[in-house]
Amino acid sequence: MAIPDYQTCMLPFLRYLSDGTEHTLRDAEESLAGHFKLTPAERAELLPSGQQGIFKNRIGWARTYLKKAALLESPKRAVFKITERGLKTLASNPSRIDVKYLEQFPEFIEFREASKPQNGAVAVAELPQSKTTPEEAIELAHQGLREQLAVELLSRILGCSPTFFEQLVVELLVKMGYGGSRRDAGERIGQTGDGGIDGIIKEDRLGLDTIFIQAKRWQGSVGRPEIQKFVGALQGHRAKKGVFITTSSYTAEAADYATRIDTKVVLIDGKQLAGLMIDFDVGVSPAATYVVKRIDSDYFEES
Repeated sequence: MAIPDYQTCMLPFLRYLSDGTEHTLRDAEESLAGHFKLTPAERAELLPSGQQGIFKNRIGWARTYLKKAALLESPKRAVFKITERGLKTLASNPSRIDVKYLEQFPEFIEFREASKPQNGAVAVAELPQSKTTPEEAIELAHQGLREQLAVELLSRILGCSPTFFEQLVVELLVKMGYGGSRRDAGERIGQTGDGGIDGIIKEDRLGLDTIFIQAKRWQGSVGRPEIQKFVGALQGHRAKKGVFITTSSYTAEAADYATRIDTKVVLIDGKQLAGLMIDFDVGVSPAATYVVKRIDSDYFEES
């Protein structure tokens, strides 16, 4: 099944604690993953940032809100157990526990009121009315902004000259750690003009190997014949490695062909190109930075 949202996790989470003993979040995650019949692939799915598992994040927020409603407690660090109120809640046999259900408890209402900001912004406690956790809401918004920026980048690139595009590719590869210096890398780009080769760049700063490049702005998908032409040019130079960069996409035949040849050819399409430009700050600059912080539990440990 699909990964359940964090509110769907609340009732099974509380039932897991019904034995009255202490448990850890890791144990709860294991048990609930079995309850929801999640596959290893589903359990391995990460938030867009790649910093935390989606299921682990949702289990964590289910625990947080159950605790804010005093249905569970933490007798000591990193463990928790059900409270008397939690046991009474289970005894009432609810069909579902969610944010709306928790609003009957004064501690939860107090938590929500206390977390309301004074400047009209959306409070963290207000976000869980949806199926996403606060971290998911932030990361999904960030992902949307990133995708919009990628579309704008490709639009700008298509409006530039071929020479500018080649220079852009050089700048990106150098920032990624290839080519040594910007000057060294730029000396060969756009000057070979040799059967499908647009440039040659060092693989590392010492120049232990070279990478041949084709950088083309395309409107339609790049097909297998273009990749074959590029591979032929590589073989003519006895080259083992090449990078084909386009502003569009590749056909399935082109992508399959690149995986079945001895020559190592990396295909970078427009979406990947824009993503790399964003990651390595080529053609973009930071507009704002938001840092999400958590309590440092070690700080509050008294010796």
